[in-house]
Amino acid sequence: MTDIGRSAAVALLGVSGRLVEVEAHLTSQLPGFSIIGLPDTSLGEARERVRSAAANAGCPLPARRITVNLTPAAIPKRGSGFDLAIAMAVLAATGTAPGVSQRVVYIGELGLDGRVRPVPGVIPMTVAARDAGADRVVVPVGNLAEAQAVPDVAVAGVDSLRGAAIDAGALLPPVEVEPVMTDTTPALPPPAAELADVVGNEVGVRSMLVAAAGGHHVLLLGPPGAGKTMLAERLPGLLPDLDPPAALEVASVRSIAGLGANSWTTRPPWEAPHHSASAIALIGGGSGTIRPGAVSRATRGVLFLDEAPEFPRAVLDALRQPLESGRITVHRAAGAAEFPARCQVVLAANPCPCGNAGTRADLGGPPCDCTPTTVRRYLGRMSGPLLDRIDIRVHVHRMTTAEMRRTDGTTPTSEEARAIVSAARARMAERLEGTGWSRNAEVPGTWLRGDGRPEPGSTAVLDRALDLGTLTMRGWDRVMRLAWTIADLDGVDRPARRQVGAAAALRSAL
Repeated sequence: MTDIGRSAAVALLGVSGRLVEVEAHLTSQLPGFSIIGLPDTSLGEARERVRSAAANAGCPLPARRITVNLTPAAIPKRGSGFDLAIAMAVLAATGTAPGVSQRVVYIGELGLDGRVRPVPGVIPMTVAARDAGADRVVVPVGNLAEAQAVPDVAVAGVDSLRGAAIDAGALLPPVEVEPVMTDTTPALPPPAAELADVVGNEVGVRSMLVAAAGGHHVLLLGPPGAGKTMLAERLPGLLPDLDPPAALEVASVRSIAGLGANSWTTRPPWEAPHHSASAIALIGGGSGTIRPGAVSRATRGVLFLDEAPEFPRAVLDALRQPLESGRITVHRAAGAAEFPARCQVVLAANPCPCGNAGTRADLGGPPCDCTPTTVRRYLGRMSGPLLDRIDIRVHVHRMTTAEMRRTDGTTPTSEEARAIVSAARARMAERLEGTGWSRNAEVPGTWLRGDGRPEPGSTAVLDRALDLGTLTMRGWDRVMRLAWTIADLDGVDRPARRQVGAAAALRSAL
């Protein structure tokens, strides 16, 4: 006598999920429990968790040969999130839970006492189940608030295997248990900083406005105490709220990172790793489950690298590909995982190791003891190809007493600046409607030399720099993207000589 039960689960690789059919086959052979279909070590241990959980939930497994197959077998399956689906497939094969179907996706880890424990990555799993056409998604109660952030899919929460079996039609009396709630890692909130607190520094404030409007990357070069970090911390406050698709993308990454109910947010995220961070911490990876790095956790927001030359050069160069494509693919022996990396990178750097390069020692300023070779070696840790991908590169100078007294208090507040940025982005969205791009930083060079051509004769200075080799073709494109953003802020239809000149000036710090 043989019986087969079927349920469904989700195999997650990066932020992409694939629906997995869980088949449980019961035969009248010697008792045993085996799982096939390319499981990893933690998933292979599910047989002991499922057997103990079923016994303590009041629906023990029969003393028969149980074979569980995870289809498609070619897809790697990792983690303990398959426990509930395996248990429900076995209960369906025994006839205990007749309502179990391969149209219902089960997500959750089982404890030995029968309770269902929350797992990371529920949001992208729920998205994958919805896109695959699943009727319902059953998740642990500890993940319910997280899963309910996904629209257009029916989600139910269970606190135990017994509760899941009753939900699937098992004739068992309900038993109240204490649900296991998720132990969430608190997210790093964006700094609550007000732009109006910046005294003077018109170039720095203007560069933040342009960066926020067009989605451009920024390098702030200046001595200690000049306000580089102060400016960078105000950039998230200038960005508009995330639209629903962007918020769901951000929540998917944060869910995999283990933020639980804190995964959902409508504000752009903020990441500021220390300069001792490794390449894996920055771009993602891991020996087992591949986790997103800081560049992915900052997607649709800001990644701030303070003291950028203090980062190892190999770590900084790992950003070159995601800065260009907006995606990061992490390859490991077990497979490859792709994460979004569409963030704005802000680099802050001192002009030399001592930080005093460029000061007027003859007027009593602090002298710089660094040799030209030392300065070149220090700034050379930021490679030329990396800097070529940075749109805005500005010097931030120390404030003087005269500049402080001359300040007229016209620096806009963060709310006023966000309104200016939103208006500029609305112009971009109207112009780029139907192209697949939404910000000027995303448009390709073919568009800039086609429909996005500026006013005739306005690019003469860029063309000459390109001919002389002082500007690359990528640099030409990036200056023109800046020019379009400045034109949107100025409210003009196309960039003219003034906007192109202002864009070139914002890229001239090095």
